[in-house]
Amino acid sequence: MDDALYRDITEYARSTPGWVHKLAEVGTQAGLLLLAAVALVVWWTARRGSARGVALALLVPVTTAVAYGISEIVKALVDEDRPCRAVTHAVRSIAACPAPGDYSFPSNHATLAAALATGILLARPLTAWLVVPMALLVAFSRVFLGVHYPHDVAAGLILGTVVALLGARLFARRGTALVERARGGSLSFFVKA
Repeated sequence: MDDALYRDITEYARSTPGWVHKLAEVGTQAGLLLLAAVALVVWWTARRGSARGVALALLVPVTTAVAYGISEIVKALVDEDRPCRAVTHAVRSIAACPAPGDYSFPSNHATLAAALATGILLARPLTAWLVVPMALLVAFSRVFLGVHYPHDVAAGLILGTVVALLGARLFARRGTALVERARGGSLSFFVKA
């Protein structure tokens, strides 16, 4: 089932014009950079807001890094070969197939995109119109380019989302207390009142 869906998506991708291929290749990285830039803007604008808003904004890079670390551990444990090497009768992937040992499950790009988008949404819900489609496009681009199975990106999206939600649930209160204390101290640049 997943092999068939992978083949359908990559065959469709191969039938698109070359500029779409380039856009997908650039977009997979640019999407993550855009999400990181939005996270930075959210932090910058949150500095003058509530202590909770600042704490949630500061948690975005932390939960994203944790999600990435977990993704790498899972990759090493599962060691699923990339579909661009493993799926028989598939068209050649648009992106270069990563080297052997660079495993497929879960997608780090999808994990990072989901963790960033979820963290940003928790800190600034009005960004949903931008960050949700961007995260989904980054994830889809990994299958479109032929370097991940659909289940790799689905797992990455779930992992990134869960880690960001759990991080906020577990640390927002403590972070809020730290921000309130820091507002009167030397860290005031990060949490400006």
